[in-house]
Amino acid sequence: MRYRVLAADYDGTIAQHGMVPDDVVESLKLLKASGRKLLLVTGRELDELKALFPQHILFDLIVAENGALLYDPATLLETPLGDPPPPAFVEELAKRGVQPLSAGRVIVATWEPHQATVLEVIKESGIERQIIFNKGAVMILPPGINKSKGLEAALDVLGYSLHNVVAVGDAENDTAMLQSAECAVSVANALPALREISDWVTPSDHGDGVAELIAHIRENDLLDLEPALQRHYLNLGDRFDNTPFELSPYGSSIVIAGASGGGKTTLTAAFMEVLLQHGYQFCMVDPEGDYVELQGAVTIGDAHQPPAIEALMQLLEQPRQSVVACTLALSMDEKPVFLQRLLVAVQELQQRKSRPHWLLLDEAHHLAPEAADPNTFATLTALRNFMAITTRPELLHRPLLEQTTTVIAVGEDPAGTLRNFADSIGEKMPPIPDTVLQKGEAMVWRRLPGETPFLVRTAVPQQVLQRHKRKYSSGDMGPDSFIFTGPENKLQLKASNLQTFTELSQGVDDDTWIYHLERKDYSNWVRNNVNDDALAEKIEKIETAEHDPIRSRAEIIKLIQLHYTGPA
Repeated sequence: MRYRVLAADYDGTIAQHGMVPDDVVESLKLLKASGRKLLLVTGRELDELKALFPQHILFDLIVAENGALLYDPATLLETPLGDPPPPAFVEELAKRGVQPLSAGRVIVATWEPHQATVLEVIKESGIERQIIFNKGAVMILPPGINKSKGLEAALDVLGYSLHNVVAVGDAENDTAMLQSAECAVSVANALPALREISDWVTPSDHGDGVAELIAHIRENDLLDLEPALQRHYLNLGDRFDNTPFELSPYGSSIVIAGASGGGKTTLTAAFMEVLLQHGYQFCMVDPEGDYVELQGAVTIGDAHQPPAIEALMQLLEQPRQSVVACTLALSMDEKPVFLQRLLVAVQELQQRKSRPHWLLLDEAHHLAPEAADPNTFATLTALRNFMAITTRPELLHRPLLEQTTTVIAVGEDPAGTLRNFADSIGEKMPPIPDTVLQKGEAMVWRRLPGETPFLVRTAVPQQVLQRHKRKYSSGDMGPDSFIFTGPENKLQLKASNLQTFTELSQGVDDDTWIYHLERKDYSNWVRNNVNDDALAEKIEKIETAEHDPIRSRAEIIKLIQLHYTGPA
């Protein structure tokens, strides 16, 4: 379920001439019975609304006074979202003949043409107040208070995201609310300016239009309105014809694949930034510590302490909080088990709140490997939005591949990567452009009928994400580990990280050390597996110039300790 909350204006929307017809009330009850929440977001003062509309108790929360007052009909709790108006300010307006005039908990309200007098009194009194118009009504509120802010406060109480809200209104004071909601709807009687910014305009007016919207939500969760929601699409770069490369934030299942150093981390970091900018909540499972420094998300877990599912889910209960789960401390065998437990918890939250909006799996072949039992990750098929990052798609759990809607190939052989994906699920591959990718480029295959792969220049993250040094310093590099074999291939000493490498280096015999030194195995490993070109160049200079086992060993170990395992 994408739309969990209906936020509706009162006057001119569910109500006509101040009254809500019985059939509209019945429609609201049906929507609530579907498991969704109802929010009433109105410019009216609360006491007036309660006297006029006894059925207000149907709503889960009411945002009154144009965003200035939050009211819970179940508990009768009132929460002002701004300071009350100074009595002297209201008295001065009355002295100057501003009538009608009313003061609520926060709002002061009158009608046109008194706006000039109101503005004059605001200037003279020196108070901070703004004027908001609503079809002739003049509302005086503290700065920053509007229906959007009130809606956000209500959603925070209920634990829902703006991206799970459809908002409906009719007048200029509904603009901020409609612009902040995932889906903006105007009733047919709405002002032209509001209809223009809406994703859909109901065929009928007032409450009949709201009833049409409710029927539409109950029928298919507004799925057919998806093409109209391109203002929410996520930009991941530009195609070679300079048109944007964008993906829908809903129903997009992505695999990014390619060899190490091909740009997967950069593209993934850029995508996470886009999600943060748009306010979509994500949970990133980060087995190697690549994203723990991402600003805007909280990291749980490190190289010594695995992420606790309970702590992670407590953070995700907050609608605007994204989380990076760092699993460096888990062994290769423990990582899939962690993902299984996380999927159960995430699915439970998604069933309640439709969040997190995205699940991101870095080094996904370690988390959901191809060899896993088909039933192990059955919950993956329920995910609407995921991104799996891997070196080779054929290493991934097949159900994950089958659910993928978009494949993004990076690195030296994008065509081969796409073919491997297609072969893994037994799908015929469309014609592939014969090209060599440059840095920052990718080949994209959207699995739509008749669509062929195309080339893009991928987005670059604004933050400078550095590979987290603990990933290589003390984590488990798995198949990227260094193996000391010696000249006769008698040894199988595995250095699963740089710290272990320095320890083993001091213990291997001189013949073994020199054998790998002369083959430049050390610099090649650092370049291709640790992905540190700068350090690899320095090590290669030692391999070329220094053939004494004691001195070369000491110099390479010193370099590694300086770059990775020394004090932070």
